[in-house]
Amino acid sequence: MLKSVKTAALMAFLAVPALAEQHEQVDVNEVVATVNGTEITLGHMIMIRASLPDQLRQLPDDVLWDGIMDQLIQQTLLVQAGPDEVSQRVALSLDNEERALRAAEQAQSAMDEAVTEAALTDAYAEAYESENRGMEFNASHILVETEEKAAALAERAREGEDFAELAKENSTGPSGPNGGELGWFGAGMMVAEFEAAVQELGEGEISDPVQTQFGWHVIKLNETRVAEAPEMEEVRPELEQAVRNAALEGVLGELTESAEITRTDKADVDTSVLQNIDLIGQ
Repeated sequence: MLKSVKTAALMAFLAVPALAEQHEQVDVNEVVATVNGTEITLGHMIMIRASLPDQLRQLPDDVLWDGIMDQLIQQTLLVQAGPDEVSQRVALSLDNEERALRAAEQAQSAMDEAVTEAALTDAYAEAYESENRGMEFNASHILVETEEKAAALAERAREGEDFAELAKENSTGPSGPNGGELGWFGAGMMVAEFEAAVQELGEGEISDPVQTQFGWHVIKLNETRVAEAPEMEEVRPELEQAVRNAALEGVLGELTESAEITRTDKADVDTSVLQNIDLIGQ
């Protein structure tokens, strides 16, 4: 529903109040052309521009003015040359388009109203101030080509040899010269096999050989900590989107709960009928 081209264009248009304020003295109902008495207004032209693809909207406004004006005049001429009665295809398309546009406008209003500082603060607290932010790990590793060599190095490290020196002497990974240190990382930042092995270790422990797509690893877990929360301003766009999504989901849930809705069971119809545009009258 919200992803139709013209709906997206309308929402983009609604999202630029600064332009509306800049031209607040302009009357969108001003007639800019007539075709056999049929009026074309500035509002018609503005909405056509809002529905254009991004690359066309980059053209100068004076160029767009001529193109949009010509399009509206030509379309009006063709409508006037046709029958007075709207075809079934056009009527159904208009129904769908009006429904989509009005729904998008209502959804936009509900989402905009939901984005308050209080709502953003609550969303931030829920996402980042709980005890379930996850863990971060500080680990070092030695990367070699064979399981046998990895096992031997793991045994040497457990017997007391300096892990960093073993990494410098043996690791084929880019962190080798730095003693195998990987720094801090969180969930999803390492390949799955490596991450799973790290999560099984206690601080100071050394893993058995772990195979990944890069080779065989010996891993030492240096430290763990609760993942640090970002500053609120860093994640404001994500928080706003989360609040918007939650608001729209809530509104739709309430409306659905209170509505009387009937559905035809798809088991009772041949769903391939959706492909048959010929069923719609001309």
